[in-house]
Amino acid sequence: MTRDVFIAHVEREQEALRGFLLALCCGNKSDADDLAQDTLVKAYLSLTGFQDKGRFRSWLFKIAHNTFLNHMARQRTTESIDEARTLVSNTAADSSFEHQDLYMALRALPPKERSAITLFYLNGYSIKDIAKITDASEGAVKTQLSRGRDKLKAKLQL
Repeated sequence: MTRDVFIAHVEREQEALRGFLLALCCGNKSDADDLAQDTLVKAYLSLTGFQDKGRFRSWLFKIAHNTFLNHMARQRTTESIDEARTLVSNTAADSSFEHQDLYMALRALPPKERSAITLFYLNGYSIKDIAKITDASEGAVKTQLSRGRDKLKAKLQL
């Protein structure tokens, strides 16, 4: 793939990538933008691994997902819903965001469940596609979706 073709693909998928990462980062725009930038750099440096017969968006989301998981592993902090509420309410961009309660509930999910929920419900990927993006079995994705839904339901009924 040439540089110009890569740029054209990125321009077409950039908004979807940022939306995906914003959901994974539970509305934290700064983290989402940082991860998007890291993802695009990694994608550009890994162009030889892209198969033209594959979908660029799925390939890019796979890189973004791995970048997100690496970011979460570095943070190694688990926040309670109250800590998440404080964090979100102290950020001007997030305090005016209409899906604030959902982001707070998503923040309470483990990263793999959060990824599965985000890819399935917010991005419309099939279980098969999610399994490819996250390097998990379809059964694992179904389990992550089930557990994530149950946890979200419990958090959002507060």
